[in-house]
Amino acid sequence: MSAPQKSREMPSEARARLRRAARLAAVQALYQMEIGGRGASTVIREFRDHRFGAAGEGEEFVEADEDFFDSLVSGVVERQAVVDPAIDGLLADGWRMERLDATVRAILRVAGYELFQRKDVPARVVIDEYVDVANAFFEGSEPKFVNAALDRCADSGRRPGPRRRAATRC
Repeated sequence: MSAPQKSREMPSEARARLRRAARLAAVQALYQMEIGGRGASTVIREFRDHRFGAAGEGEEFVEADEDFFDSLVSGVVERQAVVDPAIDGLLADGWRMERLDATVRAILRVAGYELFQRKDVPARVVIDEYVDVANAFFEGSEPKFVNAALDRCADSGRRPGPRRRAATRC
């Protein structure tokens, strides 16, 4: 049985838990790629070899939907030229992606990719999941910022569009 088929056949709570872990790991992987200057395939392999594992293997291992993780990290890298300008269009005048905290950038990139490309996941689920990720990293206003930015993406029909300040589309 293939991994994607196996994932679809498991109970929805277990699938949601594994995907939640994959989303958090994808944000961590993008952060690691940006800070360390390493490529996606290297970081994906590192996560598969050293961070993911069956429950009970030790505290350093996490159980996650590894195929979903791979698709998120690879997808962000492949579509970053579309995702970043769309997110830039959501920011206040004078702000650019480069000025955001690296963790916030990683969250917005993965969530933006998922909103744009993963139509099988409801927008509300994507937004809730990444606001939870933001809450895991920040206690300040960052989760509210992430929520507002992703709401704008979802409101614009989940499609990347031209950069406009007045009626920004994601």
